[in-house]
Amino acid sequence: MTQSPQTVTPVSPGSESRPRRPGRLRAALRRIATPSLLIGVGLVVLTSLFGIIGPFFVADPLAISSGGMQPPSAEHWLGTTQTGQDVVAQLAWATRGSLTVGLIVATLALLLSAFFGVLGGYLGGWVDELFSLFTNVVLILPGLPLMIVIGSYVEQRGLLLISLILAITSWAAAARVLRSQTLSIRNRDYVQAARVAGEKPHRIISVEILPNLLPVMSSGFVFALITAILGEAGLSFIGLGVYGTQTWGSMLFYAQNAQALTLGGWWWFVPPGAMIALLGCGLSLINFSIDGIINPRLRTAPKAARNLRKAEQAADERSSRPDDGSSDRRSTSSKEAVA
Repeated sequence: MTQSPQTVTPVSPGSESRPRRPGRLRAALRRIATPSLLIGVGLVVLTSLFGIIGPFFVADPLAISSGGMQPPSAEHWLGTTQTGQDVVAQLAWATRGSLTVGLIVATLALLLSAFFGVLGGYLGGWVDELFSLFTNVVLILPGLPLMIVIGSYVEQRGLLLISLILAITSWAAAARVLRSQTLSIRNRDYVQAARVAGEKPHRIISVEILPNLLPVMSSGFVFALITAILGEAGLSFIGLGVYGTQTWGSMLFYAQNAQALTLGGWWWFVPPGAMIALLGCGLSLINFSIDGIINPRLRTAPKAARNLRKAEQAADERSSRPDDGSSDRRSTSSKEAVA
């Protein structure tokens, strides 16, 4: 009986089905996109959208209605102030003002910390010593009392001036961190190779050092943003804030002067306080996520702790569970030994 020959089709190397591996970008996003980061970004985005888009859809925050200290209603969603101004309109414009101050301060603080920290750490020598001395002097100065003293001596406190005062007192800590990281990076092989190749210092700093400092600089920017918003709210709450600009701190200041807490007007002071808390929570979650990206130990610590707890629970279950088979074997062996 003859068998028909089997035809074998050649398979080209490119036509074989190979499992597709996720790209590096997708894997990095999966590793970075933690729940805390997503929640933090969501809170910050919602707050920012309210401050950017909200003023276009609300009434004039200075317009006075018929009645003052009215509770929330269909006409005024968050009630009115003592003089009859709409709280929602004031909150929208105050959100924009506080975010503007925070972004200006965070940007100035980032530039100052990068200049003194990165430049001093890379150049070394007397430049590093001089920059470190100046940074340490600024760092030991008390921030809030210094802002109060400067703000009390300045009569026309505009938005840029208050932002400059806040930036002066909030860059030194980030500069020390950037300096220590720069001291570690400048002795690495690729930086030494760039020096040997004749690259100029400004190109080495901008191409070789700064890209490796982006996570640290991002964390410093977020922390400076939180500090600026809280500092501005503190200055405005005591009457030393920005003139002519609505902020969360100014809303709290006017609510305090009008004794809104005593009169039961919670709708006047709770919304700005809640906005400060929500934005601060969102920025803090983002900052914690950035710290986890910078330091892998913080990212793997929760997983290691969960594994340790599971191992301890399994050990406790094994120790508490009676071993019937072993006890029967021990009793049988003892009887045979006696016999």
